[in-house]
Amino acid sequence: MNDSKLAELSRLIAGWPGLASAAPEGLIEDCLVLVDHLGDARTIVDVGSGGGLPGLPLKIVRPDLEVTLLEADGRKTAFLVRACAQLGLRGVEVVNRRAEDAAHEAQLRERFDLAVARALAPMPVLAELCLPFVRVGGRLLAQKTRSEDVGGARRAIELVGGGTAEIVAAPSSTRESGIVVIVAKVRPTPQQYPRRSGVPARKPL
Repeated sequence: MNDSKLAELSRLIAGWPGLASAAPEGLIEDCLVLVDHLGDARTIVDVGSGGGLPGLPLKIVRPDLEVTLLEADGRKTAFLVRACAQLGLRGVEVVNRRAEDAAHEAQLRERFDLAVARALAPMPVLAELCLPFVRVGGRLLAQKTRSEDVGGARRAIELVGGGTAEIVAAPSSTRESGIVVIVAKVRPTPQQYPRRSGVPARKPL
């Protein structure tokens, strides 16, 4: 961990019980595979941010980004607020809402250049939760592994305004089989999506 703020983030995650299921250093390294795919994006929403992964590492590496960390769990939201303060990060907003509700708010819907997600949900569910936040012309970057059937999400992606999914190998020391699923937002998301809280997970598109 060469960057002092990345190292500090790792220490903060390690010091908050139950926040990470693996060594924070490896998780942060895994998040950084997204850096090569950010392009000229300026606004990012991290959906289901948890311990700030991947949103906070991306913000540290690219300080110019305006990052919104969306997390429904109040305890994790408290960590995110504390971490941003201790790391001295500006241009980060923490939103304590479920994605299904937040995506219908005018200030968040179809506002972002990129939506990012790591270990959030199966791809059909992830697409419904994330793509409504992305502006037309923006992209979704989903961290997955090769074992997941990304092709099974084709219908869901299309229904919420996404184009053809591109799969790029993105291995790290934590996930040798890691991939990034890149989905362009090609049309506005119909107003009925995402469906109400809990429905996307129970009844995937």
